[in-house]
Amino acid sequence: MRNPLENLERALARLPGLGKRSAERAALALVRQPSLLSDPLMAALEEARANVVCCDVCGGFTTRDQNPCPRCSDSSRDATTLCIVEEPGDIASIERAGAFNGLYHALHGKVSASRGTGPGDLRLEALSRRLAEGNFREVILATGTDLDGDATAEFLSSLIRSAAPSARVTRIAFGLPVDSGIAYSDPLTLKRALAGRR
Repeated sequence: MRNPLENLERALARLPGLGKRSAERAALALVRQPSLLSDPLMAALEEARANVVCCDVCGGFTTRDQNPCPRCSDSSRDATTLCIVEEPGDIASIERAGAFNGLYHALHGKVSASRGTGPGDLRLEALSRRLAEGNFREVILATGTDLDGDATAEFLSSLIRSAAPSARVTRIAFGLPVDSGIAYSDPLTLKRALAGRR
């Protein structure tokens, strides 16, 4: 029979940003103080699992009772600018930067030969529909600066030019470290990257 503490450590180590040692420390803290840490964590996980969904429009995170999400439902946002990101969490990172007031579209991944992810695995059908039905003047590609992010941006550029030929296609140009993603950037870096898009 496996050791329950080791099982917990292994489960925590699968989370992004937690290595073996961090997972071990987190597991020890959780079992050491169950009423202070474990019980609220389990309750929060259950609540999130039951209520958090992806927005039917943008693909970002929202709750079951707010779908489409508050951003997609907000008439004060600039409906002529669309920012395409790789993951739903990237939307929250850009929102924290406070430099963008348009609409979003989360792909839920990127084109990656090494991960076996192709265009068919992304939310491209929904994107094509939005581009055809919307009146976008600008589409911003906010993909990562790694090779897969670059390949995804190139693929998206072609798709956008055929689906919305009058839209200007831009890409965040600087500020993000090479081989990094939106979710790992601080608000100031994101603000500069959006301001310096090309």
